[in-house]
Amino acid sequence: MAAKQQTVTVLANGENRNQMADNTKSNVLVQSVSQKSLTAAVRDCMERWAWRNWVAPDSVVVIKPNVCTAVSQIVVGGNTNPAVVRALCEVLLERTRRVYVGESRHLRQTPWQAFEASGYTQLAKDLGIELVNFSEGPFTMVDCPPVGPIKVPTLLLQAGAYINVPVLKTHALTYFTGALKNQWGCVPDHLDRLRHHRHINVMLSSLQRILRPKLIILDGTFAMEGRGPVAGPVRRLDVLLSSPDPVALDATAMRLVNLDPRRARHVVLAAKAGLGNFEEAAIDVEGDWESCRAVFTPPPRDIANRAMFFLTSHDWFTKNVLANDRIYFPIRDVVKFLRRSGVLGG
Repeated sequence: MAAKQQTVTVLANGENRNQMADNTKSNVLVQSVSQKSLTAAVRDCMERWAWRNWVAPDSVVVIKPNVCTAVSQIVVGGNTNPAVVRALCEVLLERTRRVYVGESRHLRQTPWQAFEASGYTQLAKDLGIELVNFSEGPFTMVDCPPVGPIKVPTLLLQAGAYINVPVLKTHALTYFTGALKNQWGCVPDHLDRLRHHRHINVMLSSLQRILRPKLIILDGTFAMEGRGPVAGPVRRLDVLLSSPDPVALDATAMRLVNLDPRRARHVVLAAKAGLGNFEEAAIDVEGDWESCRAVFTPPPRDIANRAMFFLTSHDWFTKNVLANDRIYFPIRDVVKFLRRSGVLGG
């Protein structure tokens, strides 16, 4: 996509188009891929959710994986498995060639670096799809409570269908990252993401209202426990979960790996906002539940991380400390030492 700057204003006036109807149950599909190919599993998933009903011929489809790191040692388990996205693209290409895979830049890396490290660059060449850096624009200004107007990629808003493909991981700040948290990467300005971190739990509900993915496919082929989203042990689960309901999907994924959904405040708030079903009684789980169950180590309570994300609300801290390699990396090394010594949690 051309890196044009086009900014208009759209108000998310609180209308909740994803709000669940009263007494309507949600469905979550759980698929083991230990004895089944990813290609077959993803195709079965798309058929289960009647994908031809919401992907029109020759329409624009945008896929948002979690491609959060370019560090080669942690792309497995840290980033969405490109084999899952490849299988999804192969299905979509039967109906449209206008398939885009997008991610936003981070403070110290671009999506192009993360795409290359994770195998997405080769995937795009093989299939003839387009990779997109959401941070290059064009943008649309959208009201995102509680912080007000922020930039959102116009491509996501104008797409005929948007599919969210996160990784099943613990998270040092939000306890869990899945369907809802992955959309934090749809905020294209990395400085916006940093300065608004203290509002993340509420903003994730606003982003869900704005973006409204047609489907979420949660990649648990390689997952992460403990000090996620990039520093925890990788667990091979060989599982995919999918649903149009992000709250039900996240709550079910946490229960699948013995995490407590009530500790993920952003998921609880999204349920209270009517963005999906949270309680087990309101969710019908289909598929391979028992064979895919696991016990995850939850993320530690990380004092240093929480302090850092609080301070990023001040631009001076981001500019002079976080973005300053001469200051940031020595502080990081000291924090790591204190964690290993048991002085700091996490």
